[in-house]
Amino acid sequence: MFIPGMYVSMITFPGVVVHELAHQLFCRWLKVPVFKVVYYQFDNPAGYVLHERPKQQWKSLFISIGPFFINTLLGILIALPAALPIASFSNPGFIDIVLLYLGVSIAMHAFPSRGDAEVIWSSIREEGTPMWLKILAYPVVGLIHLVAIGSFFWLDAIYGVAVTIGFPKLLVALCS
Repeated sequence: MFIPGMYVSMITFPGVVVHELAHQLFCRWLKVPVFKVVYYQFDNPAGYVLHERPKQQWKSLFISIGPFFINTLLGILIALPAALPIASFSNPGFIDIVLLYLGVSIAMHAFPSRGDAEVIWSSIREEGTPMWLKILAYPVVGLIHLVAIGSFFWLDAIYGVAVTIGFPKLLVALCS
């Protein structure tokens, strides 16, 4: 089933907002000036953060992959109170459904975009980039592009469900 990305981002807009907030937070934490933030818009891209180009290339890497960590963690934390009862086969209530929706929509926007990959790529190709950073970043760029292809096959949604429902089920199984 093919649904254009704009409709997916409209339905899962909380994830888009958190994704852009994560970029902004990493800019702030790494002391990279931010010029403009669009948390959500009915256009492509659905959101973006314009910031100064960091002087240290490693900062570009962390700003670009920051949403992976923030969205994943926040998605799990928000969905956890609802996913635990569901994992133990209880009937979900309205609040459980809302928390799961928020958790899944946030977690499914954890993957960096192709635009994020391009930022990393251009940054690490600069003269003077340390070899350790290139060794770390080249596979990350490739992985981002593979995941972008996978999103056509709903990999982002599968990831969102896996971390927000699968992770609590694993916790329940381990604690039983």
